[in-house]
Amino acid sequence: MLVEARRVAADIGELLGVAVDADTVLAGRAALLKLGRPGRISAGGATRLLPTSDGWCAVALPRDDDVAALPAVLEVDVVADPWAELSRWAATRSASEVVKRTQLLDIAAAALGEASAADPVVRRCGPTARPRRADGLLVADLSSLWAGPLCAQLLVRSGATVVKVESPKRPDGTRRGEPAFFDWMNAGKLCYAVDFDMQADAVRRLLGVADIVIEGSRPAALRRRRLDTENVPGPLGRIWLRINGYHDQPGRPAFGDDAAVAGGLVGDGPVFLGDAIADPLSGLEAARAIGESLRRGGGEVIDVAMAQVAARYAAMPPSPAPTADAPQVSPASALGADNAMVHRLVAERC
Repeated sequence: MLVEARRVAADIGELLGVAVDADTVLAGRAALLKLGRPGRISAGGATRLLPTSDGWCAVALPRDDDVAALPAVLEVDVVADPWAELSRWAATRSASEVVKRTQLLDIAAAALGEASAADPVVRRCGPTARPRRADGLLVADLSSLWAGPLCAQLLVRSGATVVKVESPKRPDGTRRGEPAFFDWMNAGKLCYAVDFDMQADAVRRLLGVADIVIEGSRPAALRRRRLDTENVPGPLGRIWLRINGYHDQPGRPAFGDDAAVAGGLVGDGPVFLGDAIADPLSGLEAARAIGESLRRGGGEVIDVAMAQVAARYAAMPPSPAPTADAPQVSPASALGADNAMVHRLVAERC
């Protein structure tokens, strides 16, 4: 895994002109937040590997809504000890039953090894431009958490102007956690707060002038607001990158740890391999895919699925879990701090 991740990092360096240390990318969050080595509990603590009647599955409960939904999953009135009761319930059911039931309540879960390997899916969506680097391009980053923001951060380092777009009602979830990780992923970006329902036209104008769009939401979320690639024309050679959990189920919830389990990217035991490892691997793959698209002239939609990325790495020779020192971090902007600057940028490009 590490050998391939380092090769992808080297490709990004050639394509985007930025030095990337794969070991720091994969293990930097764990070092930054002083997370312990994962076992059957993920490094971040929100996901667990649970035995089922026919194998193993991973269930993630990072949100209050996930825990609140457990009584409906388990078909009981009250859940006093979430993980203990969930574990007992899962042990009496097949892994596929656990996944189907939790999906009904929008909880991220995966059966061990259920996903097959696949490269990013690329399709033409418009006219191409001349081959170019990212330097000077405008990027609209609608993603959150880790994979998308990491890809966008590498574009910041390559000289692009990146606008981090967040809803004031539902900002990036990492803003609520340890500030150092949010800063690591988002320093150097212009932070733009906009209501996607009340101010959809403002979002549409930004997407319409952006050279690169990065999004990690479920397809229906942007489509129902007519903010998807089919409804927002862009400049010559625009690249639209979409990151989700599964190629064949783009609306299925997924996080880095459960997506890694779906791809079979685990240690012996099984145990979690690294910290939400499908997230940073997908971020690296996404950055390389954008660099390759820029070299072709863009005009493409690129789909990266974390479970399929994990499955590709799982098929490679095993390697030790990545380790790294904590990265140096600069502060990111506050929510909405750069709204005025973003409006000026959009007006100039229009």
